Parts: sequence; structure tokens; C-alpha cells
Amino acid sequence: MRPIRTLPFLAMGLVLAACREPPPDTELVADPDDATSFYVASGTEGPGAAIAILLDQSGSMDDAAPGESRPKYTVAREAIESVLAATDSLAAARPDFPVQVGLYTFSRRVQQVLPIAPYDRGTLRAALAGLPAPVGATAIGDAMFEARRDLYRSGVFRKYLLVVTDGENSAGRSPDQVGREIHRRSQGAVQMYFVAFDVDPAKFGFLQEVRGEVIGAQNAAELQRALTEIYQGKILAEADDYGETALPPTNRPPPREKTR
Repeated sequence: MRPIRTLPFLAMGLVLAACREPPPDTELVADPDDATSFYVASGTEGPGAAIAILLDQSGSMDDAAPGESRPKYTVAREAIESVLAATDSLAAARPDFPVQVGLYTFSRRVQQVLPIAPYDRGTLRAALAGLPAPVGATAIGDAMFEARRDLYRSGVFRKYLLVVTDGENSAGRSPDQVGREIHRRSQGAVQMYFVAFDVDPAKFGFLQEVRGEVIGAQNAAELQRALTEIYQGKILAEADDYGETALPPTNRPPPREKTR
């Protein structure tokens, strides 16, 4: 044994470990179960809305939509593209209220298809058209967890999760647990909307506990109406109340806690 020779390497390893960069999710406190901890944005925030759209890509989305010959995933993609086009009108009328949109898909795993960024209709259309055929399980909770982190890097006050799914969670984190954690740790700043497409909306009853909302849709027409009600009637409608220059006091997070 040569303990003296190993000491320099041990010391070097300790130094490198101390200098190692912090994990990407630096806005989280060390203890995720600490009831006093809250999410903190990774930078300065200003007026605007950030919307993370979470689209179900599980195998059941390849089934025909009720009353349709087309599969549910085709109907859902067309409805999302159609309703988001309303963003163009808002951008023209309220250029001082930026709208950012990100697109995520989930099956057994979560994929960030488009990062949360200023809305661009052509980019979104291309992204939706380029999605592969649905396959696999349904990881709703994991998708909510991943998108939430990006919302806190968007640089805007208003934050939304919009989930379009045709089934219950069958992989990864439970959406009700994730939803409650997001509501608690964001102090209600992240609003959650679900569209239950060809599935019982009661499956997502936890949303009532976190001031979220779920709308059922049994066919293509109802899906279009549900998305319009949520996106135009709720999310974009908040732009009419625009005028804040700082985060409302009721949602202002406490000073950032130190990580350990």
C-alpha cells in the first residue's frame, strides 16, 4: 500500500467535487418535501405569458377518434394548431404582452419538441407535423414535472400547463401528486388546464384541489371547443388585464432559500 501517494489524488478529487457546477434545476431548494420551500425563477421576470402544451403520444392516441375515421392524434394536432393561431391576433394588438409557447409530448418518456419561446406559427406547425406516430404508455406526471421547470426559466409572470390526453397516467410520477406540489410550491402561480379527450374528466378530479380545470371532449368538435375555451377564453383573455409591472403581492415568492 502507498497511502502517501494516494493523498494528492484524493485531495484533487475533493477540490473538483467542490467546484462542480450545480444541477440545472437550481431554482429548487435542497429538500423537495419541505412545505416552506417555493419555486424561484432562474432570472428576472416581466409581463407576458408562457404556455407549455403537453400532448399525449401514447399508443391509444393512434385509435380512431369517436365519430371519425382519423386517429385521435391527428385530430388533436390539428385542433392545437388551429387554436394557437389566435396568438397572431393578440401579438398584433398587444405587442407589449409577449406570449411564449413550448410543445412537449409524452408516452412512456417525455420529449421537449419545442422549447418555451416566442410563439411562431410556422415553427409550431412544422413541429406538430413532424411528430412520430403514437406508441407506449402515458407519463402525464413526468411531463408536468419537466415542463414546470422550463416555465420558471421563461422570464414572464404568467405560467400555464395545458395538457391534452386521452387516458390515465400509466408510467412515472402521479399527475395528482405532481399537480399538488406544483400548486403549493408555485403558490398558485402555475395554472393547470387539462382537456380529457375521449376519457372521463373525473379521472383528473385533483385539479379542483389546485384551482385548475379539466374539460371533457368526446369528439373532434368538442376538442376544438375545449381548447378554444381554455386558450382564448382563459389564457389569452388575461392579456386584457395586462398592466402589471411587478408580480402581484399574493404570488410574490419569498427570498430564495440557500441550497446545501
